[in-house]
Amino acid sequence: MITLRPARERGHAEHGWLESWHTFSFAGYHDPLHMGFRDLRVINEDRVQPGRGFGTHSHRDMEILSYVIDGALEHRDSLGNRSVILPHEVQRMSAGTGVSHSEWNGSRAELVHFLQIWILPEREGIAPGYEQRLFPPEEKRGRLRLVASRDGREGSVILHQDVSVFLTLLGPGACAEHPLRAGRHAWVQVARGRMELDGRPLAAGDGAAISGESAVRLEAKDESEALVFDLA
Repeated sequence: MITLRPARERGHAEHGWLESWHTFSFAGYHDPLHMGFRDLRVINEDRVQPGRGFGTHSHRDMEILSYVIDGALEHRDSLGNRSVILPHEVQRMSAGTGVSHSEWNGSRAELVHFLQIWILPEREGIAPGYEQRLFPPEEKRGRLRLVASRDGREGSVILHQDVSVFLTLLGPGACAEHPLRAGRHAWVQVARGRMELDGRPLAAGDGAAISGESAVRLEAKDESEALVFDLA
């Protein structure tokens, strides 16, 4: 079964400095039909104005992934990390017993466009942690590149949950397929471009929940970028 989540039906928040689209319930947007999917709890598509950002705030017991589509996102946290997240880099922050952090667009002219993703951890109270890794375009071109996993295989960042996250860059007509073991589920999130999921059209911002299928099959209609989550 494939259930589409059209971009236009997501929750929307406009704060002037921040425009955010919520795939699942978040902050002031509450939809009991869209509280998450399996252990995937949040996918926010955020656009941050130049010179603005998220002030210091705290989280607990959540695996948080950030993926920049355009621009550069500055990060600071209570673990002592200071970094700039650029396109093709994946940041993982395990909030665990508690971490405070801030994100900022240091540019004077360019928006930051990024995805903020929350995954429920396998247990509460783990030690906070941080990773950031580059996955160059050539590693994602025409294939699904593993970027986050429970065991850190293939150089992926480590998640404290039975979830694997893949990224792909596909040119027009290119295809990618991910097999699903029995009892596994998947979520597809299109970051840019247009593609088809088993013949169903998807565009930037669209998502899809997949259950009871043997594989995730993607075909790009133009230059496209997507994330695939393999979930228990």
